[in-house]
Amino acid sequence: MARRKKVYEGKAKILYEGPEPGTLVQYFKDDATAFNAEKRATVEGKGVLNNRLSEFFMTGLNSVGVPTHFIRRLNMREQLIRAVEIIPLEVVVRNVAAGSISKRLGIDEGTPLPRPIVEFYFKNDELGDPMVSEEHIIAFGWASQQDMDDMISLALRVNDFLSGLMLGVGIKLVDFKIEIGRVWDNDYMRLIIADEISPDSCRLWDIETGQKLDKDVFRRDLGNLADAYTEVARRLGVMPQREPPVTKPTLIN
Repeated sequence: MARRKKVYEGKAKILYEGPEPGTLVQYFKDDATAFNAEKRATVEGKGVLNNRLSEFFMTGLNSVGVPTHFIRRLNMREQLIRAVEIIPLEVVVRNVAAGSISKRLGIDEGTPLPRPIVEFYFKNDELGDPMVSEEHIIAFGWASQQDMDDMISLALRVNDFLSGLMLGVGIKLVDFKIEIGRVWDNDYMRLIIADEISPDSCRLWDIETGQKLDKDVFRRDLGNLADAYTEVARRLGVMPQREPPVTKPTLIN
């Protein structure tokens, strides 16, 4: 890994040059962050879990015709992905009121929404990833109207796929965040799902108990984050039984 050229490092992942043109190697770190990285910890094994879970979700999406950047998993922490031009927006789909929408609109957390709601946030850590409207997006040239229509369609297809998958293992998909990138096939541009899909980017609640199985465990000090992610992987049958259990988190000073 040391001999590869680093292309980008974020809060939870590192991107390296791939072995072939148009590819990247995505490495999943054990770092956990919240509140725009104001809260930090190292959770041993988190990167392994998110690598395997993101592989599982991306492979499933590819199989049902939702295009993603995922090519194949390389090892326990790395996957080969297609290089894309990331649109500077986070696309959030909400099925149940939780987090910021509850605070903004005064809706009790846990209230089912009348239909899935798609929101857009400008990707800028210094500004705290502010929520933006379609008018902002088009005015500032982040995406065209056709892009917007395609992004909403992709997001809702991901929602349908993930909701059904989670329901089958007793988990409620409360909301999730995705990123979308542009790729070119000759002169033809299309949009595909990029970044990752994991408990880092979803709110997942046990249907029977309401237990949180996502990064809110870390945000709200509700227990062991690794245990929550491991439970999601166990229910989905993602982690082979022979793999060692993920150990407890170590806080960074």
